[in-house]
Parts: sequence; structure tokens; C-alpha cells
Amino acid sequence: MASRVRSLARIALLAALIAAGAWISLPIGQVPFTLQVLVVVLVALVLPPYEAGMAVAVYLLAGAVGAPVFSGGRAGLQVFAGPSGGYLVGFLLGAVAGAWLRQALRGRASEVAADVVASVAVIAAVYLVGWAHIAFVVAAGPVAAFAAGVLPFVALDAAKAAGAIAVARVLRAAGIVSR
Repeated sequence: MASRVRSLARIALLAALIAAGAWISLPIGQVPFTLQVLVVVLVALVLPPYEAGMAVAVYLLAGAVGAPVFSGGRAGLQVFAGPSGGYLVGFLLGAVAGAWLRQALRGRASEVAADVVASVAVIAAVYLVGWAHIAFVVAAGPVAAFAAGVLPFVALDAAKAAGAIAVARVLRAAGIVSR
């Protein structure tokens, strides 16, 4: 029972942190800059795959039903049909894939290597789904969609991933989350 309560608390806390990451929102073309990628990478680094997926799913569900948790305080299903909708879906796929990869690499690679591989997987999933979605929604070709929806964010997201790795290491060292 206590482990289930801890699991639910981790899921709820990280879902709330993803929402908080949306509050820092700066427009960069069709897709805003937020701190959500940092938190989604952190989710993948500190939670097992099921909990990682649930944390992002809770966040997405909250926004879908009307809680203003998406960038710019937006909410509702229509956000998923807009230019940033694919990135939101990519958060879910990326968090699960990253958490799964990190778990699979545990004991086979160094902690840093596992964190880096998991972080790259998260960001790659977010970019792939977001890129495809923005190309469709904006009716842009793949090169134009890449230039608008991926390229401006690569350096920023690499820095966010590095920050998430650093935070995850501190949380693990403090015993707040398991290795």
C-alpha cells in the first residue's frame, strides 16, 4: 500500500511539474519554447516506464479536459489539433521510451551513459512526432517543418536535457528517487 501511494505521489508531482514547465513560455514561431522538455526528460530519468507514461498521461488528460496546463495557459482538445499538438503526444511517447531505455541500460552502461541515451530518446520522440504533426497542420514540407519545429530548439533542448540529467543525479544521490 505504501509503495502504491508513493507511486501515485510521484506521478502527480511530476505531472504538476510538466504543467509548471508550460508556464515559462516564449514564442518561437509556431511552437513555443517551454521548460516542459526538461521535465519530461527528468520524468524518464527518475521514474519507471509505467509511472513515466502515467505522469505525462495525467498532464495531457488534465489539459484535454480544460485545465489551463498547456503553454500560454491554453487548454482543451483543440490544442492537440494545433501546431504544438504533436509535441504533446511526443512527450508521452518520449517519456515511456526514455524510461524504458534507461531501465534496460541499468547495470549494462554507466549511469551517465544511460541518462544520456534516455534523454536523446525522449527528445528524438518529441521531435519526430512534433515534426510530423507540424508538417501536417501547417501544410508545410518536411524541410520547412523541420526548420520551424525542430531546428530552433535543438541547442535549447540539449541544455534542458543536461539540466535534467544533473537534477536526476542529485535526486538519486539524495535517495529521493531510486537508481
